[in-house]
Amino acid sequence: MIEETATVIRTAKDVAWVQTRRKTACNGCSLNKGCGVSALDKLLGDRNTTLKTIDPLSSRPGDEVVIGLEEKALLKGSVAVYIVPLLAMILSAIAGSTMVAPWLGLPPEGSSILLALLGLLAGYGWVATFSRSIKYNPDYQPVILRKTDQNAVTGQCIPIAKI
Repeated sequence: MIEETATVIRTAKDVAWVQTRRKTACNGCSLNKGCGVSALDKLLGDRNTTLKTIDPLSSRPGDEVVIGLEEKALLKGSVAVYIVPLLAMILSAIAGSTMVAPWLGLPPEGSSILLALLGLLAGYGWVATFSRSIKYNPDYQPVILRKTDQNAVTGQCIPIAKI
């Protein structure tokens, strides 16, 4: 399970929208001054990300929570978004230069480029279909795992029931 701390900003029945902060490891790295990631981090500045999460804890706006996502979901999603369109493009380019070009009597470079673009578009079409199919699948949704001990951090007193 991949975990991240977030702040609840809005809630509805069984769901909550949380906000996370983008973090880099630049502060702990000895190459901080000469690294490209550090330069991009300084250029882009702090950015927040808002996510819709499953909320089994009935959180309230302002709560600090820990959200989680299964590693399997992240891996499958990454393969779908990056590998499938790339493979579709490469295989289409090969098919364009080895099969389509000789069959139609076209130059191999032109048909390879054309089919590579069509393969890439087909791959993106598949990603869009895949995304719609998992949109409501709870296995691919982040979930609120627990609330952080926000009261201990801020020094607030927790009322104890009267005896």
